[in-house]
Amino acid sequence: MKMRLLGNSGLKVSELCFGTMTFGGTGYWETVGKQTQQEADQLVAMAIDGGINFFDTADIYSTGLSEQILGKALGARRNEIVLATKVRGRMGPGPNEVGLSRHHIIEACNASLKRLGTDYIDLYQVHNWDHQTPIEETLCALNDLVRWGKVRYIGCSNYSGWQLMKSLSISDQHQYSKFITIQSYYSLIARELENEIIPCCLDQGLGVLTWSPLAGGFLTGKYRRGQQRPQGTRRSNAEGNFLQFDEEGGFTIIDELDGIAKKHNATVTRAALNYLLRKSAVSSVIIGARTPDHLIDNLKTTDWEMTSEEVSRLDSISAPPRIYPYWMQEMMRRER
Repeated sequence: MKMRLLGNSGLKVSELCFGTMTFGGTGYWETVGKQTQQEADQLVAMAIDGGINFFDTADIYSTGLSEQILGKALGARRNEIVLATKVRGRMGPGPNEVGLSRHHIIEACNASLKRLGTDYIDLYQVHNWDHQTPIEETLCALNDLVRWGKVRYIGCSNYSGWQLMKSLSISDQHQYSKFITIQSYYSLIARELENEIIPCCLDQGLGVLTWSPLAGGFLTGKYRRGQQRPQGTRRSNAEGNFLQFDEEGGFTIIDELDGIAKKHNATVTRAALNYLLRKSAVSSVIIGARTPDHLIDNLKTTDWEMTSEEVSRLDSISAPPRIYPYWMQEMMRRER
């Protein structure tokens, strides 16, 4: 397993990050996965033995159960890995048990530390923008967590371009710890990130962490044009199917991935993940595995590299529509 720097920090993480949204699986999260402690123990041990040193969770996943299960699964191996979690979502019925206020961030961090069974979090990420809390308050609270040693690095998730740049600017002004990563939805099905976020990250030195790199399982190869849809999957469940995209265009991408995968003696899943690892802004691709077989297949993603010509072909057939002002800027760039 190859290592990459996490954004512009000196911290090294594996190219693949193990996401634990499937641990626990209570309430809404049951549609994503419902892994027990025993199953999690096995998968976490396999991931570490397979070279993964980066694990991602969030307090909101099964209302803390994912963190609790992950903490127990890591056990004495906690110091071998880079541990990431998130804050923002509602964790109780109270008016202050949600959001990015100083109050909620500090309370949520302390609760996450307890559930994870650790005294520090390597990467603490705000899960989304909070329209009700001044960003200055949020960044000050995060900076204090770093000063206190409870958090070592901070990141954001699901931010727009202006929100990311405003945050970085305020951190510069006040000499706060700055976001080193952004965790965003990015795959061959969804490349909108390339309009603003990726250019911003390349310019500012942030690392991109990709969530749902297989578009909710669509890019695994089990969905094919003209074939019956597999049952018991997220895309066959209306409640869990919140990722919307043009499936007909997606089938064309899968056909191309299939051809590339066969050339490299790989699977469609591995080809889809390998594509993202060829993108320079990406620090790590977050994978999720319901079974040991899924994890074994994912781990083989880093055994080979897609060629630049193969990447270009996939770029061409998966290119999203150019929206304004990007098509205008591209047109003017060509004139120079």
